[in-house]
Amino acid sequence: MEKKYILGLAAVMTLTLFIFLGVAISDSLKTPASKTKNMEATIMWVENDQVTVQDQNHIIYTFAIDGVHAEVGSNIQIEYTGSLDKNKTPQEGKVISYQTSPVSVDENGISTDWLDHGIFSNYYTLAGKKLKELTLDQKIAQLLLVRYPDKNAVEALKKYQFGGYVFFEKDFRDKMKEEVEGMMAELQDSVNVPILTAVDEEGGSVVRISSNPNLRAEKFKSSKELYTSGGFDSIKQDTIEKSNLLHSLGINLNLAPVVDVSTNASDYMYNRAFGQGTDLTSTYAKTVIEASKDLGVSYVMKHFPGYGNNPDTHTSGATDTRTYDSLLANDLPPFRAGIESGAEAILVSHNTVNSIDASNPASLSPSVHNVLRNELGFTGIIMTDDLAMGATSGIDDAVVKALIAGNDIIMVTDYEKAFNSIKRALENGSIDENLIEKNAFRILAWKYAKGLMYNNQK
Repeated sequence: MEKKYILGLAAVMTLTLFIFLGVAISDSLKTPASKTKNMEATIMWVENDQVTVQDQNHIIYTFAIDGVHAEVGSNIQIEYTGSLDKNKTPQEGKVISYQTSPVSVDENGISTDWLDHGIFSNYYTLAGKKLKELTLDQKIAQLLLVRYPDKNAVEALKKYQFGGYVFFEKDFRDKMKEEVEGMMAELQDSVNVPILTAVDEEGGSVVRISSNPNLRAEKFKSSKELYTSGGFDSIKQDTIEKSNLLHSLGINLNLAPVVDVSTNASDYMYNRAFGQGTDLTSTYAKTVIEASKDLGVSYVMKHFPGYGNNPDTHTSGATDTRTYDSLLANDLPPFRAGIESGAEAILVSHNTVNSIDASNPASLSPSVHNVLRNELGFTGIIMTDDLAMGATSGIDDAVVKALIAGNDIIMVTDYEKAFNSIKRALENGSIDENLIEKNAFRILAWKYAKGLMYNNQK
């Protein structure tokens, strides 16, 4: 009798548990689908019943909306069901309704969608005033960091007013210090807005300035050599000396440090990387960024989201098959460390990172940029690697795709093609002037923060 009672009680309890679990599972499945949510954003792109928007945290999402009628550049309020996933295109959630409205501005005429508490926010008012003085063509040109041309560099700069030039070793070959200073001064005298003057002075195998013995007696050592000989103190002193030399020559942007984690000598990036694990590479990033402050030269961490063991994208595309968890644990921490130390700019690679976006190179991927803005909280300048590289040179409208992906600055060699591509996209309505202005606004704020702009405000 007692045994039957116990068995019966157990059966009742088991049935009750199944009913409870069934109700709980049913509720958990139904609630997210039925609950509506709202978001406000700016429309970046409208095509084939899909709308790409950027919210106030600079996160980019694409929604499928049947029969959508919306103008690029407008504000949009979207009511949707489901959850957002920064790595999904389009979003799986269903749009219930949407409403558009013109972009609002503050008392200084600055779009309120541009305002945040970012690293350059103290200079937004000045940047907004300067932006009003520029023509549309000049705003477009601010977005281009152009490979220094072999001919007519000054004439091209006067015509287009580029955001900056990037120089290679041959541009300094055999020149004396005074000649380089004069070259940079002539370029700055040719523009209404001071330009970025950029080099890759990484040390070791990539040296644009110290390859010329007239500018430095010996080449800057690689980060590996410095760490081996003197630890992080040597890294710090090298960064200071490097910055002082570049600044004295009129160069204000160093496309370094390489903070990719690479410990395998067979990796393409190993010779340029720090060569240590994640923790030490993070300390390296922090050391360089902190040491570079207030010396007149900004540093650009590269190559986001971490190059890994991928082959050279100068010649062709490369596919990164690592898991997202692996990237989070091993490759993103050095970038995070640099950001927390005040990094102003980050360069995105051309590797296609399957775990984030298997359809686009990282430089053209909104999902990759969402990781940088959202996961790492970066509010500074994002730039592409040169779009003339083999991994991206064959992609149609790569410049426009790079803008829509979330880059502020586009590095190019064929500046006429790049400029005309952006103009054409504006004329056919693919992108809106608001996107161009937002990027130019952020670049101007950066230039104010760097101390470049004040001579032009007299």
